[in-house]
Amino acid sequence: MFPLLFKFPESIPLIGGKAIHTYGVLAATGFLVGLAWVRYESKRLGLPVQKIVDLFFYIVASAIIFSRVLYVVTIIPNWWTDPLVFFKVWEGGLIFYGGLIGAVVTSLWYCRKHRLSFLSVADIFSPGIALGHVFGRLGCFSAGCCYGREAPLDALFSVTFPKNEYSLAPAGHALYPNQLFEAVVELAIFFFLLLFRKRKKFEGEVFLFYIVLYPAARAFLEIYREAEVRGVLIGGVVSIAQIISVLWMVVALVVWLGILRRKSPAK
Repeated sequence: MFPLLFKFPESIPLIGGKAIHTYGVLAATGFLVGLAWVRYESKRLGLPVQKIVDLFFYIVASAIIFSRVLYVVTIIPNWWTDPLVFFKVWEGGLIFYGGLIGAVVTSLWYCRKHRLSFLSVADIFSPGIALGHVFGRLGCFSAGCCYGREAPLDALFSVTFPKNEYSLAPAGHALYPNQLFEAVVELAIFFFLLLFRKRKKFEGEVFLFYIVLYPAARAFLEIYREAEVRGVLIGGVVSIAQIISVLWMVVALVVWLGILRRKSPAK
């Protein structure tokens, strides 16, 4: 909605005419909030804070790489004709699920290398991911990316983006504020995990809850997202994000049931 936060006057040397975009500021805020949470929670639980913080920065780097790769291979047609497109991050294009996959892969490697419990570490990170993602979706709303499909006149919630050269959303049309829907859901997930983390029955349960709750919400909210920004569609109805959401939920539930079965007393 407000893609440009500030633009430096042309008269200022070196930075004249340069712009500070709202999306970048909010995305950076999300990372910093996530880092603050990880530091706090690892310290509260008596885990090696510096190792956890180092892992955080590894995760950020891998998340950007994996989310970019998933975007390119699912959104950009004929990407193989221009391999350099993978590096053109400044043109936009990151998919959260790619980043989540990168984060899990990196965490498994790092925890194995430093003899940390992956499930314990994942429990620490999960609420922070949800909280940081709130700011990320607010950034999407400000930039107009990931916009919703056109809403009917009698829709309870809708938003109309004004014409702006920096906005990616189509101007002058009533759209579902899909980005805000997801931000609210992520905030609710954060507070749920915040309360649940002290009641978990086993290590990894907080992470598994997140891997069930967010994909379930994402699969539903994809219905309100514009088809052009949903990625490759199957049968013109089901998006890649919805398929990934279902796969995440299935894996999480299988792991969850397996852990509970091992912990249940033998009859």
